Amino acid sequence: MRRTIATVSLSGTLPEKLEAIAAARFDGIELFENDFVNYRGSAAQVRAMVADLGLTIDLYQPFRDFEGMPEAQFQRSLDRAERKFDLMQELDVSMVLCCSNTSPLTIDDPELAAAQLHELASRAASRNLRIGFEALAWGRKTNLYGQAWDIVRRADHPHLGLILDSFHTLSLKDDPTGIADIPGHKIFFLQMADAPLLSMDVLQWARHYRSFPGQGQFDMANFLEQVLLAGYTGPLSLEIFNDVFRETPNRRIAVDAMRSLLYLESQVRGSLEAPSAQDSKPDPTKYAEQRERVLQRIELYSPPPLPDIAGLSYIEFAADEASAEAFGKLLQRLGFRRAGKHRSKAVVLYRQGEINLIVNAQPNSFARARFETHGLSVCALAVRTADPERAVGRATAMHSKRYDGPVGPSEQHVPAIVSPGGSLVSFVSSDLGPNGLYEADFVLDDAPEGTAPGAGLEQIDHVALGLAVDQLDTWILFSRAVLGLEPGESLELADPFGLVRSRGLANADRSMRLVLNVSPGQRTRTARTVAAGGGVTFHHIALNCNDIFDTVARMRTNGVRFVPISENYYDDLLTRVDLDQDLLTRMRSAGVLFDRSQAGDYFHIYTESIDDGLFFEVVQRVNAYDGYGATNAPARMASQAQGTA
Repeated sequence: MRRTIATVSLSGTLPEKLEAIAAARFDGIELFENDFVNYRGSAAQVRAMVADLGLTIDLYQPFRDFEGMPEAQFQRSLDRAERKFDLMQELDVSMVLCCSNTSPLTIDDPELAAAQLHELASRAASRNLRIGFEALAWGRKTNLYGQAWDIVRRADHPHLGLILDSFHTLSLKDDPTGIADIPGHKIFFLQMADAPLLSMDVLQWARHYRSFPGQGQFDMANFLEQVLLAGYTGPLSLEIFNDVFRETPNRRIAVDAMRSLLYLESQVRGSLEAPSAQDSKPDPTKYAEQRERVLQRIELYSPPPLPDIAGLSYIEFAADEASAEAFGKLLQRLGFRRAGKHRSKAVVLYRQGEINLIVNAQPNSFARARFETHGLSVCALAVRTADPERAVGRATAMHSKRYDGPVGPSEQHVPAIVSPGGSLVSFVSSDLGPNGLYEADFVLDDAPEGTAPGAGLEQIDHVALGLAVDQLDTWILFSRAVLGLEPGESLELADPFGLVRSRGLANADRSMRLVLNVSPGQRTRTARTVAAGGGVTFHHIALNCNDIFDTVARMRTNGVRFVPISENYYDDLLTRVDLDQDLLTRMRSAGVLFDRSQAGDYFHIYTESIDDGLFFEVVQRVNAYDGYGATNAPARMASQAQGTA
């Protein structure tokens, strides 16, 4: 399919937007009127600039408040249209978007609207131009695609067709399945926009909170599937109004935009190719025929499959010599043993249970460069997967950059990609088992001296990232399209100095979990840490155990310091949750926090942070608890703000 994007979706001047769009390998653009009007150049110059970048202008928009108007206003609108047509011909664009009327003068008369649009289409036809009619979600008389299609059908003009926009349909909870019955040749253009589910005025929602497919909560794949089943063969476009995107460097947003379309196409292709896709259709035979026609007619993107992630193999930290030594001592107090030294680099392995933590202090390395920017921090997450090269192939197909580090003799090659924050995601072959990689790359210690005994930690439960606000949607899309993680609900948490938004993502078997945290304010701990870390930082790492009280006791004996929790928290907890008094006494004594869901319980505790940044969380999940103890985050953040003891 041809992939296009509206210029309103990006920040910058018109030339800057066009360069970013071309760099992301789009085929064309929707030229938003304000971008042209405010550009200090002629239509001919814009036309040449677009062509020089290998793009086309597929749509000019918008033309407002036209149909269903009293005669005097209608005649004036025809004059307006003729001036638009002059400009379109100078720009070499053959279609204009006419959105449904929002004027209080609009007359509720579909026949009148159809007659006026017929006249507009006739004038456009004399210049070989086309009119696309779109139902705005806040249109005064026409706000549903079915109403717009009824008017287009009544008008019955070959140069008048329908423009569909997923936001306008899905924001009103309108059923898109009827789209499949519209003749495909009468759908002139398709705009895709996702969004978070919000309870607010639809106009404000539309103008400030749209997002790219895969970043929001609409069923974008089903919407696109219905349009393709109708027989649509035109461009697949993005029209996104988003305040954060307007403030973010447009090259990164353009890459997100292209990644979102590739991901969406791959989802729809998978749905159309799956035999079970027919099961939910009212007429399976008809659907099967439509599906086959789509697959024959449209070349939907087909990247390598999503990786079958089987958990985290290791977490790698960037350090220098001094911080590596100090951090190593902290890990030993947490019960990790110094398990070995890398064969060719200044890299040390620490192990406990199934957890592998690597501390990299190698000069002139990727890790050292990250340390110099971020201080002691995570520089790589390594995931286990059956086919690392296929996983990297999927990532690069979804516009991630491959990274191959230096490999010494007899060492394992571990392919990696660069994440949106600049850290690495490495892919370790499951065939290596729990020790194959470390036996190849490290000189393992048989009987390490001076190490603390284990503290009962078993696995990496989740990794939490602190993000700049403009990174949240990027990470959600990256996690879904590249790693195959799916997001949970979005939560707002109270920090003493503002709000923190938090969202968890996980794979199906929960062997890999990420938690994304952002703060729109500047004074929260998350915001300050992110600012110090350059936009993306690994907020904390949660490690799982089977008996949190025993684990915490061992760690305290080793000298580990935890974030103290207010006595008031435990008094209040008893009023909210039905707890055994002895258990509450143990939690109070240990400083352990508690959460309960219908599926199970969650015990957790936080260590002091390192240099006011990275810290660890010790967790114990009981039964099928699937959250992250978010209800307790305010207690932790308030305590951190008051200082630890």
